[in-house]
Amino acid sequence: MRAITFGAGTTGTAVPEKYTFAKASETATFVSQNKLLDMVTKAAELRNDAGLARLLEVAPPVISKIRHKRLPVGATLAISITEVTNLSIADITAILAGQVAA
Repeated sequence: MRAITFGAGTTGTAVPEKYTFAKASETATFVSQNKLLDMVTKAAELRNDAGLARLLEVAPPVISKIRHKRLPVGATLAISITEVTNLSIADITAILAGQVAA
């Protein structure tokens, strides 16, 4: 896998204690889940969700289910995102908690 770096758009701030990854993922809105997937897609210069699925080594329906709020962003997918980007779990949690502006 190739490493993807983000520009000056990452949070850089600590997530408050009340937002654990599990809670943020569980309560994530439709917009915040899509924002996370869009950020990874844009950073990787991918054209569609099929390319994102290949990059994260998941089946394409998994990305579709996350986009349509039928499946939360799980720990395994979050780890895959950290492996291919420079986003930390804290950054992913902040995005899912809605603390990062577009």
